[in-house]
Amino acid sequence: MDVLQLVALVAGSAAVAGLARRTPVPAPLLLVAAGLAASYIPGVPSYALDPHIVLPLLLPPLLYTAAVDSSYLDLRANIRPIAMLSVGYVLFATVVVGYAAYLLVPGLSLPVALVLGAVIAPPDAVAATAIARKLRLPNRLTTILQGESLVNDATAITAYKVALAAAVGVSAGWAGGIAEFLLASVGGVGVGLLLMVPIHQLRKRMREPLLQNTLSLLIPFVAYAVAERVHASGVLAVVVVALYLGHRNWQVDFATRLQEEAVWKMVAFILESVVFALIGLQLAVVLTGLGEYEGMDAAWYAIAVFLVVVVARFVWVFPATFVPRGMSRRIREREPDTDWKSPVIVGWAGMRGVVSLAIAFSVPISVPHRNLILFLTFTTVIGTLVVQGLTLPPLIRALKLPPKDVQAETLAEAQAQSEASRAAEERLAELLEEPENSTLPPPLADRLRSVLERRRNAVWERLGEVNPLTGESADDIYRRLAGEMIEAEREVFVALRDSRRIDDEMLRVLLRRLDLEEAAAYREAT
Repeated sequence: MDVLQLVALVAGSAAVAGLARRTPVPAPLLLVAAGLAASYIPGVPSYALDPHIVLPLLLPPLLYTAAVDSSYLDLRANIRPIAMLSVGYVLFATVVVGYAAYLLVPGLSLPVALVLGAVIAPPDAVAATAIARKLRLPNRLTTILQGESLVNDATAITAYKVALAAAVGVSAGWAGGIAEFLLASVGGVGVGLLLMVPIHQLRKRMREPLLQNTLSLLIPFVAYAVAERVHASGVLAVVVVALYLGHRNWQVDFATRLQEEAVWKMVAFILESVVFALIGLQLAVVLTGLGEYEGMDAAWYAIAVFLVVVVARFVWVFPATFVPRGMSRRIREREPDTDWKSPVIVGWAGMRGVVSLAIAFSVPISVPHRNLILFLTFTTVIGTLVVQGLTLPPLIRALKLPPKDVQAETLAEAQAQSEASRAAEERLAELLEEPENSTLPPPLADRLRSVLERRRNAVWERLGEVNPLTGESADDIYRRLAGEMIEAEREVFVALRDSRRIDDEMLRVLLRRLDLEEAAAYREAT
């Protein structure tokens, strides 16, 4: 792939993802469809997925940005269902899908079939996060799906390595497979635990936002590379480090947090867009190598494997949801009650993605039926993204899941802000009594109090009535008026620059100050 092809891929993916924001269709689905369509256009180059690029270069930052935005406390509170899905389900799907393929495809050996099962087993972290974010699922369901997708890649990659060893005749047996799984999982968590505190301490002591963000971009690659170097799970190492840093992010300098949020949003947007476009673009590559399985036989195999994948998830999810609750009183007391609707959503939300394709492309050429493994992985990924992705929104609407209680969330936010504001007022009163602060002019002290009062009232105002003429709440009007005032100042500054009364350097300083004030007004009102 040359530079122009890479630029075209990134630009095209970003354009389609931007278009998706104006439609009700989730961006992953539109990107996959665009990739599929582009693969038929004459002259479009072949974008073959390289596992040596996807796994160490694309997967770590995608996992990091998903994990750092996740709630460690919510994940810990739902550790049982997450573990049942990320470990139990992946191993179950590996065996079920593998054995089904072994029975369906003539000449396919069981070890090679289990390789296929391990490749297809893990739902995709990027797809789950993107779809859940778009659909605004209830918090617990979103947490379970995100938690599953963050950890299950490690289980699948380990299962794949064990199955591949058996397929090429170097298997160490069940004992060796279990040992490798324990090394990968325990080692990955261990590497993450060893790295997370030193990295966080370094982040706290660095005061330059540019250096901080450079470090932030390197963290997922460092964690992944260190874990892989000791034959542990790089996926788990990245997730552990990201969860810890996200939980402690409040201890980092505010300028770093603001800049870091913008940087990672851009990185995640570009990588997610490219990843899903690449999935669709694999069609030409996969069909070229299909060989002996061309025709209706391959199509029937693809449909059968897709159905087995879908059914197997429901076969696992329902017992995993209700059997432990029926057997353990402690689980019933600790976890909220649930009905049949939540397992239906979790069962139908098992979209596969780029990790499965990347693992499939890493299967050695010497493995029998490699082209069929690629084809069945591709069709399963496309099938789950398109069929399940398109039908998940209407399914959620049909099941009438209880929506988020926005009023209750706003009330909780207002109460929290009120408590924080009282603490800030008390601290301000203490500081103003100290001799070194006695020279602060009263107008400036009043400004500190007014800013605090505005921040406290902004959330309560969202609970109030809206303007009957414009439909705006009080904070909407505040934000609009603040924006109009700042825009008037901005126009004056530009006019002064154009008349050479100030230079461009001073203009940039003044505009940055206005930008920060506008951002502050926006944040106060949201």
